[in-house]
Amino acid sequence: SSTEALIKISLKETDYQPKVEQKVKDYSKKVDVKGFRKGKVPKSIIENMYGKSILVDEINHLISHSLTDYIRENKINIIGEPLPNREQASTIDWDTQKEFDFEYNVGMVDDFKLDLSRKMKVTQNEIKVGKDIIDETVNNLKDQYGTMTNPETSAEGDSLFGEFTQVDGEIKTTGLLDLTTLDKKATKPFMNVKTGDKITFDILKTLKNEEAVAQLLGLEAAEASTVKGDFVLEIKNVNRKEPAEINQEFFDKIFGKDVITDEKGFLGKIEDSISANYQKESEYLLERDVRDYLVKKIKIETPNEFLKEWLLISNEGKVTKEQIDNEFDLYLDELKWSLIRNKITSENDLKVEDEDIKAKAKLVLADQFGGPAILDQLGDKMDEFTESYLQANDGQNYSTIYNQVMADKVFGFLKETINITEKKVSLDDFRKLASAK
Repeated sequence: SSTEALIKISLKETDYQPKVEQKVKDYSKKVDVKGFRKGKVPKSIIENMYGKSILVDEINHLISHSLTDYIRENKINIIGEPLPNREQASTIDWDTQKEFDFEYNVGMVDDFKLDLSRKMKVTQNEIKVGKDIIDETVNNLKDQYGTMTNPETSAEGDSLFGEFTQVDGEIKTTGLLDLTTLDKKATKPFMNVKTGDKITFDILKTLKNEEAVAQLLGLEAAEASTVKGDFVLEIKNVNRKEPAEINQEFFDKIFGKDVITDEKGFLGKIEDSISANYQKESEYLLERDVRDYLVKKIKIETPNEFLKEWLLISNEGKVTKEQIDNEFDLYLDELKWSLIRNKITSENDLKVEDEDIKAKAKLVLADQFGGPAILDQLGDKMDEFTESYLQANDGQNYSTIYNQVMADKVFGFLKETINITEKKVSLDDFRKLASAK
């Protein structure tokens, strides 16, 4: 069929015997056999000792090369690897048989057309930066750059630093209880308290989980799992973070000295920053949607049953038939996208140059170091870091960056070729779209 075929290889004695005899001669010159001088071992002895293994090795070598050559010469676009007929192979009599037949099942992909054009339409969802998002960002920045104070009495959102003593146990330690991590009911005993006050509380009912207990008391997870009952907190300090005021000092801390000089400019800069951050998420979602659209739109016939069998055999002992059946649609989509991407690359002569890889690697490293500004600060040193990075992990980093650059080129080509229409959506709607798959 267009997606599956059987390749049969027939061997006669004249196909393999000359090579077998030559190897027998080579063995007779090399092996040490007790009772015979090296290089003088009779042919019959070699054949008796090694004849079958030599025959099997030579035939395996011959059919492997014959199969590969046949596939290449006939330009058969196979998927996976040829699967031998195991049942047939198990009936071979290597002691008496002179002629051999081997069968291989192969899965193929018939040629398909891309037909990329502006008629193909995909929507790019862009997040609408509304007042609510700007206000939320500003409040987060005010908290981040706020000032720590020590009020006389506690209130919602404070932290309590003090000494924690186990009532019926030996634990006694200092720690910081962040009231924002507790549910509303659990915070009640800790409201309107002051330095020197002592509060008795049930630690598990208050903190809810062992991880929080371990963090508060400075214990290992295993030790924290046994902690229960009442504790007494003697308060040493009430800590409160007062939000920063919106003024010139605040602007300078965030964007640098005198970059922003008034609140209007500050809010505009915040909106631009949010838009830039969300643009990355929008591009990522668009890339996924373009891929899914093309996988569904472009008709590619695949040998599904062959692929399931090949996956099962090639991952023998690692996956079950049920696992393959359950995840096969995901695998098939990835396979089709790989075929589409490779066809786009070859038909449009998309290439990755060494300079492209170095430039991408620099951006990757800059993100790790805190942002693009590091490129100017490090100067020529960045070139050295980049070279070392690309050579690390036995060249795996180079391959990873190469694949990223090629993916970027394919995506860039598709954005120019098909019809991308923009649509503004709310942050909540965008998150729903992004988590839909």
